[in-house]
Amino acid sequence: MATILIAEARFYPHLNDMLLAGARAAIEAAGHKHETLTVPGALELPGAIALAARSGRFCAFVALGVVIRGETYHFEVVSEESARGLMALTLQGFAIGNGILTVENEAQATARADPSQGDKGGGAAQAALALFELREKYA
Repeated sequence: MATILIAEARFYPHLNDMLLAGARAAIEAAGHKHETLTVPGALELPGAIALAARSGRFCAFVALGVVIRGETYHFEVVSEESARGLMALTLQGFAIGNGILTVENEAQATARADPSQGDKGGGAAQAALALFELREKYA
């Protein structure tokens, strides 16, 4: 049984609750344990995962958050840099599922976050578990 860290950017609590529910259900269904770490925003997720990874306590990571397009360029910076940071960690050998939603509006976020609809939290957890299993296979 592995322990998976769910790192969440809790900027939109009602949307994050749905992402978390999906991620937790997928991890538990696979027979693993999980812990949750909360950071203020999506830009902090790669750094938080990198810090937690140093502990050696976690076999995989799930990054959850929601970035909704606003009226400024900030959306692009947050979307691109959080994804780039997670990909850099993945290429270093960390098993990470990216569940950061990058959407135009709250309706899109709700449809993707809801476990009974898009279940992107569950999908991110499944991706992290698949990478964990792949890493174990080739270790």
